[in-house]
Amino acid sequence: QVQLVESGGGLVQPGGSLRLSCAASGRTFSRSIMAWFRQAPGKEREFVASITGTTGVTIYADSVKGRFTISRDNAKNTVQLQMNSAKSEDTAVYYCAAKWGLGQYEYWGQGTQVTVSS
Repeated sequence: QVQLVESGGGLVQPGGSLRLSCAASGRTFSRSIMAWFRQAPGKEREFVASITGTTGVTIYADSVKGRFTISRDNAKNTVQLQMNSAKSEDTAVYYCAAKWGLGQYEYWGQGTQVTVSS
């Protein structure tokens, strides 16, 4: 059984930085595709960023490109999301997700709240 546990959420001022982390267990992490999604109040969950297992190829949503950076440490089974130049519209619950093939993300964390406010 795969488990994903997010940490690092909290309150950040506009223009500030925050680093989210997700710890994975239960399956060969280095072969996974990991991603971050977010869901703001009253909105659907949306893709934020993803990173492949061994090659580390990244994809970003246009709304976060140039501000957020996704990275992973296969030795520690973790994936991070560095959030810089935070905006109020980044306020959401952030979810870590994982998959081991094509198609939909199979496993999800419980989410961590990020609030951007002064």
